[in-house]
Amino acid sequence: MTQGRGLETEGRRGVVNAEQGVRGSTAAGSGFGVAGNGHGVARAVLWALAAGLAVRQTVAVLRLPPGERLLDLETWIGENGVLHVSGSLYESGKFTGTPFAGLVLKPLGRAAEHALGVAWTLGTLLLVVALGLVAARALPGTVSRRTRLLAAPVAISLLMLSLPVRNSFHLGQTSIIPVLLVLLAFFVARGDRGEPGPGILIGLGAALQPAVLLFAPLLWLTGRRRQALTTVGTFAACTALAWVALPSDSWTYLTRHLAGAGLGESPDSLANQSLHGALLRFGLEGPLEIALFVVLAAAVCFVGLRRAARYALDGQLLLAVAITGCVAVAVSPTAWQHQLVWVLLALVGRVGARAADRPVWPVVVVIVMTLPGRMMLPNMTLLHPVRDNVLLITALAAACAVPFLTRTSPFFERPIPTTYAKPVAARWRRVPLAPFWRRLVSRPNLLLELLAIRVGYSVYSHIRAAATGGREAAESHAHQVIAIEEALGIDIERWVNHAVVKAKWAEGFFDFYYTSFHFVVPLAILAVLYVRRPADYRWARASLAFATLLALLGFWLYPLAPPRLMPGLDYIDTVHGPQDLANPDYGPMTTITNQYAAMPSLHFGWSLWCGIVIVLLAPKLWMKLLGLLHPLFTVCAIVATANHWVLDAVGGALVVGVGFTLTYVLAGPRRLEGVTPTAAPLVWWKRSGGSDTGGEGPGGADADRKGSGDLTAPGLRDPGPKSAAR
Repeated sequence: MTQGRGLETEGRRGVVNAEQGVRGSTAAGSGFGVAGNGHGVARAVLWALAAGLAVRQTVAVLRLPPGERLLDLETWIGENGVLHVSGSLYESGKFTGTPFAGLVLKPLGRAAEHALGVAWTLGTLLLVVALGLVAARALPGTVSRRTRLLAAPVAISLLMLSLPVRNSFHLGQTSIIPVLLVLLAFFVARGDRGEPGPGILIGLGAALQPAVLLFAPLLWLTGRRRQALTTVGTFAACTALAWVALPSDSWTYLTRHLAGAGLGESPDSLANQSLHGALLRFGLEGPLEIALFVVLAAAVCFVGLRRAARYALDGQLLLAVAITGCVAVAVSPTAWQHQLVWVLLALVGRVGARAADRPVWPVVVVIVMTLPGRMMLPNMTLLHPVRDNVLLITALAAACAVPFLTRTSPFFERPIPTTYAKPVAARWRRVPLAPFWRRLVSRPNLLLELLAIRVGYSVYSHIRAAATGGREAAESHAHQVIAIEEALGIDIERWVNHAVVKAKWAEGFFDFYYTSFHFVVPLAILAVLYVRRPADYRWARASLAFATLLALLGFWLYPLAPPRLMPGLDYIDTVHGPQDLANPDYGPMTTITNQYAAMPSLHFGWSLWCGIVIVLLAPKLWMKLLGLLHPLFTVCAIVATANHWVLDAVGGALVVGVGFTLTYVLAGPRRLEGVTPTAAPLVWWKRSGGSDTGGEGPGGADADRKGSGDLTAPGLRDPGPKSAAR
């Protein structure tokens, strides 16, 4: 009995300290007048961005015709909606809320009907703004002044960009309300003395969305037992009120649709990001699926709620709330996209001992919560289970797996600093023009790199596909290119194309080369540089990115028809086969790519980038010569297969040259001071007794390094033949 009281006292102290830290940080951050001019400008820009996103989202909804906006709101105000049909709330199968939600939302539905959804949309906007303000206020007390000043507009912007909020706007859903009620309960309502306010707010949220009832165990485990009981009592009272007012609907919900099961879309649809939905998508059904779901849900609740209580007692109350919300997402029978705001809140957790690793988890969460799964992972059958359940996987990771740091960790406030190096002196005094572009020596985080490459290529593909320009303009530009080549005497495309077609071995070779090495070789070079020469990896990646961005500009400004798509010029498409040139939408490739994105040729541009990187970095002459063969074979392939003009290759060379130039001008020369040009060892850390980490934990600096390792620093030692071989 004494032990139980001690735990309760400890829990109350931990949560009270967290609440006081939140209020303290808010008070300290309220003195906006003391902020420097730089912070004031940044804050103004961020608030302008948040306002712009809010206006854009509102306009995007209201500009749609009534039949295409607020689709779930039509459940109420539509011709066959709840307000116009006497009978059960669940008769149409479209209403997905609890009977209590139906009871309290009817007046709002009538108001929305009279206001044509405008007031509903503006109300949703205000709820999102309130949610962002409360979340920013809930950050731990030990944050920098800059973070306190900028947190609110950043939080609102991220919410506006997130899939759940965009989905709520489009559908007219109310799932933001339970999240806001929970945050108000923990961070606005006074609960340090056991007042019932927080419990009432959470109970109301649970009456609207039953999975929110999981916050009652969190209150209990953190010593706020009176508020936990108040939560359960409020939920029971609201449910009883719904039984009195809507007995038939309450019975239907209890016996057929508990926690939303069987309501809305099919439970095995991709929109349902719960464990139940994932198991159904894996092909399980019946008693086996139900039993496995119950076992997994119990395990997630046990692990997740214990972790949430631990971080709440540690003073990270917002993280504890986010973890509990992620548990609710996973174990609820249905977790639709508009109900997943909890996952976005989990980005406040700090992960990693190194400063360079700190952005990884927040970036992963933001990418997952703002981009569709097909942009993050390639369309490969093996990856479909991950791509289709990426939101659920992120929620489960936050709830049960991600090792968030506690505030007692020596790395919570003082992570191992990142090691930077200066480029060698440039020939021009003003280079680099962007001194804030600091050059790292260690390898970047692999997960972050893979996500960046995949998302970057997906964005590139979307922009490339959108830059069509029209067939007439593309063919007109092609005639301009032909005229220039004839004037220069380099119009050799038709001759080369027909010569290759006559030599079947050459046609087969160039077709294979054109279709096989465009992506493989650049990715292989980046992989080798990442492992062997991390400092050069960043230099090479930046130059390739600049070249690709410049190429996108060319696609937009100068759509160009390749030789194979020019009618009447007798070119033979050796790769794709005959095309119906009389049809503007000829060919199967038109549906998946922009066939007028020919100037500049990135086929040749990327191959030239590969050749330059190999020539500059390869240690042996035969490697350099072999590297030069790739751009040579590529330029022959793009001309021989009638996919590009000769001037397209010139354009590809131009954007690559400008890409390397921009990297040099902005970041400085490739070589770094104090870093040997030899290959870096595969070991990421060195366990030395130096003092360049700059931080000491409880066991001293050396003890910290033994536990986590020191970054490979400037003056990177040559690993020697044996180490390099390993």
